[in-house]
Amino acid sequence: MKNIHINGQPHSFALDEAGNIEQVLALFFNGQKQSTFALALNGEFVGKADYANTSVNNGDSLDIMLPIQGG
Repeated sequence: MKNIHINGQPHSFALDEAGNIEQVLALFFNGQKQSTFALALNGEFVGKADYANTSVNNGDSLDIMLPIQGG
């Protein structure tokens, strides 16, 4: 199992299904497309173009920042 934190909450994934950011996001969002958000891996911003090429390791921390709408 790979244990990572997403927005401060612990999550466990099978090693073979959470190798990169793109795979972790698919599992986290349960296959639903979320098109607008910013992401940081261990406090460092990661651009969308790099999701498939950026590995996620045991103990890493992902912060997913969704837009806030107001009036």
